[in-house]
Amino acid sequence: MARPRKPLLSRERIVATALELIDAEGLPALSTRRLAAELGVSGPSLYNHFTTKDEILDAVADTVIAEVDVAAFEGGDWRTGLLGWARSYRAALAAHPHVVPYLAQGPGRRPAGLKMADAAFGGMVEAGWPPSQATRVCAMVRYFVAGSALGSFARGFVDDPGAYDPADYPHLGQAHLLSEHQRQVDEGAFETGLQALVDGLALRHPELIPPTDRARPL
Repeated sequence: MARPRKPLLSRERIVATALELIDAEGLPALSTRRLAAELGVSGPSLYNHFTTKDEILDAVADTVIAEVDVAAFEGGDWRTGLLGWARSYRAALAAHPHVVPYLAQGPGRRPAGLKMADAAFGGMVEAGWPPSQATRVCAMVRYFVAGSALGSFARGFVDDPGAYDPADYPHLGQAHLLSEHQRQVDEGAFETGLQALVDGLALRHPELIPPTDRARPL
C-alpha cells in the first residue's frame, strides 16, 4: 500500500505549525485558513482536531508553558524555587515573544499552565508562606517575567548617535551602543531585578508569617 505523500494531520503537527507561524509573523498572522494552507490541507480538516481557533491558541500557549521547569521548588527552599522558576519561565517566553500577550490572559484550563501555577504556589506555601501572600508573590513573578520577555530595553534605542543631542539628552551619549549589546543588557536587567525581588521578599518573609505558624523556641 502506497504511503501518503504528506504527513498525516495530528494535533501535535497543527500546534507545531501554528507556533512556527506565530513566531515568524506574530499572533495576527494566525487564522484557520492560513494554518490549513501552511499544513497543505483544507480548512475543515482542522476541525477534526480543534473546534475553534482559540482552542488552537490554547494548545500553542500550553506547549510553550510546558517548557518551563519548576523542579527547583522540590528542594523546599523558596528562594531557589523562585529563582529557578523565573529563569526557566523567562527563557520559555523569550523564545516565543509573540505568544506572550495571549499567555498574559492566564492559564485558563490549560494543563501545563495549571501545573506550573500549582507547583509555584505549592512550593511557596510549603516553604511557609501564607496562601494569600504566596498568591501575590507568584503573580508578581509572572508580571515581572512576562514584561521582561515581551520587550527589549536595549532594542528601544536607535543606533544613530545623532538621535541623542547632548544639549537635549546630556546623559545618553552612549545610548546608540545599547542595541549592540541587547542580550547582555536585557539579561543583566532581568537578573538584577530578579535578585532584588527575591532579596526584598527574604527581608519581608518573617513579617508575613503569622506568629502561630512560627517555630517556637525550645
